[in-house]
Amino acid sequence: MHRILRRLKYRLALAGEYLVFQISEIFFRLVRLLSLDAASAMGGWLMRTFGPLLPVHRIGAENLRHAMPELSEAQRQVILRGAWDNLGRMSCEFAHMAKMANDASDYENPDARIEIPSDAIETFFRLRDDGLPALAFSAHLANWELPAILVAHFGLASAALYRTPNNRFIARRIRRTRGKLMGRLIGAGPTAPFELHAALRAGEHVGMLIDQRFGRGLTIPFFGRPAATTTLFARLARNIDCPIYGVRAVRKTGARFRMEVVGPVELPRDEEGKIDIEAATVVVTRIVEDWIRATPEQWLWFHRRWRL
Repeated sequence: MHRILRRLKYRLALAGEYLVFQISEIFFRLVRLLSLDAASAMGGWLMRTFGPLLPVHRIGAENLRHAMPELSEAQRQVILRGAWDNLGRMSCEFAHMAKMANDASDYENPDARIEIPSDAIETFFRLRDDGLPALAFSAHLANWELPAILVAHFGLASAALYRTPNNRFIARRIRRTRGKLMGRLIGAGPTAPFELHAALRAGEHVGMLIDQRFGRGLTIPFFGRPAATTTLFARLARNIDCPIYGVRAVRKTGARFRMEVVGPVELPRDEEGKIDIEAATVVVTRIVEDWIRATPEQWLWFHRRWRL
């Protein structure tokens, strides 16, 4: 009897996931009928209109109040509405990622959709040609898919860590979409550190987002408050001595972006000359904090980043 109930529960959960997947597929097919600019604008309008009505808006308001207490309540609400706008745009832009990847080829055009400064272009080509592995960190800012797309676009052998969605059907769809435009994808999980380590050993360029809460990580300051933070990036840097870079997208207006590259970043070392894991995690987290302070309306405030 218990076995029958478990099977029934599993099939019901599977059917529910499939229904959600089909609804999402219909939505994204409709979004693809729009131009990239129209889709981005629609997503922004939807989320800045209805996002503040969701319960997680209170989490964002609390996070921002503690992170930037010097701002007025009115200023914080403007930032939160901007964060909803950015999230909505990002969601609808995902349906047009192939278009955005193609637009990356036009980076020499001064009116290009994706502006890439000359120093960033030189860095991408140098990393491609130097025969060395490299580590790159980024954050959930603007359209955070763009750094991985551009790394692949410039011909760098790369591997990117990503979180697998809980819905297995949506996870497959996202993996297929990303897999055509990005380098090798490594799902977050118990084997991920070993796969990332092997990728660096093979001379690949490994990237990851480092700004989310990680309960098993170190507690370090983030906007002046203790935050559980992943040490995986620093541990990889300690094990594989290679160049370190930070890469982020900045939304200029609508679906137009500027790419920024920081580095090579010198990470603190211990008495043995190896990367100091805690000090290195503090350094890269501080860079991410500076990015967020520069464009707070483009960060994902609506998660419990400071929950210990």
